[in-house]
Amino acid sequence: MDYMIGQKSPAQPGSGAVSGDIVMDGSEANFVQAVIETSRKVPVLVDFWADWCGPCKQLAPVLERVVNAAKGRVRLVKIDIEANRALAAQLVQAGLPLQSIPMVAAFWKGQILDLFQGAQPESQIKQFVERVLKAAGGGAMPSADMLAEAHVAMETQQPARAAELCSAVLEDEPENPAAWGGLIRAMLALDNEEAAADALADVPKAIATHPEVEGARAALELKREGRQVAGEADALRHRIKANPDDFQARYDLANALNVAGHHEEAANELLAIIKRDQSWNEGAAKQLLFKFFEAWGHDDPATLQARRRLSSFLFA
Repeated sequence: MDYMIGQKSPAQPGSGAVSGDIVMDGSEANFVQAVIETSRKVPVLVDFWADWCGPCKQLAPVLERVVNAAKGRVRLVKIDIEANRALAAQLVQAGLPLQSIPMVAAFWKGQILDLFQGAQPESQIKQFVERVLKAAGGGAMPSADMLAEAHVAMETQQPARAAELCSAVLEDEPENPAAWGGLIRAMLALDNEEAAADALADVPKAIATHPEVEGARAALELKREGRQVAGEADALRHRIKANPDDFQARYDLANALNVAGHHEEAANELLAIIKRDQSWNEGAAKQLLFKFFEAWGHDDPATLQARRRLSSFLFA
């Protein structure tokens, strides 16, 4: 995932690594130590499987990838129920529904904290692990810490650091939409549209329509469109001064202002068009404003302010 020149920092934040095997095979002989005793310090996921079980083989690599991405904050013990029939029988008597596999049970402090059955997509397995970590003391996946740091880096004008952090997350979680969106936005902040486009093209199909990815896609499209008129901003302002109803000039100026990072001013130009003529150019001003909202994020202050003003026009 080489979208920029530079090397990863030697230690990523929040690695949470602990000694011992993160993923290991379990058996009746080591169950107490590997699961019960270990779970008193760190949550342990137990994957019950069998060689004849197709869904088990489908689940295994995805489950291992998510656990490895947790950097030691959870452990995984894999138990073949055919090779450990006595243990499986004991666990069934204790209430575990091993009649249907694959089944994954999360142990914490020696007790079952949560479980799921059947092959699950990576996103749902990640959510399961996040719930387990939260229930076991409020922890989080390392990726959550890294993405939070990336957000701060963007807010403090450090897009190169943000790109580095997002790339590191994607090494472990290739289907993390927030990391893809963050990487694309960081590339745009670095004025590297080519790298942003390359990253967008590499987004896995499974998350291609996720809001985080769609927002980043909108930001790339807007930057391309706005760049074409960015050098004409002064001329556009003169046109608007001479004729406040020159809606095309306002529309083009909004694009240029957005590229320059002046979100509120960009929204103001489009709102001026909408206030005067909502139907101009088949509603183009409102469509572009909604595209801005998607690119900026629905919680962005400029988005919130513009939405309030838009509502006052539409529902007055």
